[in-house]
Amino acid sequence: MTRLLPRVRAGLRWARRQVDGEDRWEAHLLRCARHGHPPGSRAEFERRRADAKAAVPGGRCC
Repeated sequence: MTRLLPRVRAGLRWARRQVDGEDRWEAHLLRCARHGHPPGSRAEFERRRADAKAAVPGGRCC
């Protein structure tokens, strides 16, 4: 049981990062650093990500 709790916590932390986009934001920051340009704001990143999702036909149900 004592080994199970850390695994459950890690799983929940992973799921939260997937849902709130934290992992994609960190990957974006790493890409910007690799290419040597400023990343911009988190709000701008999320706006571009939402626009890209909206541009895909069938990307939304309604």
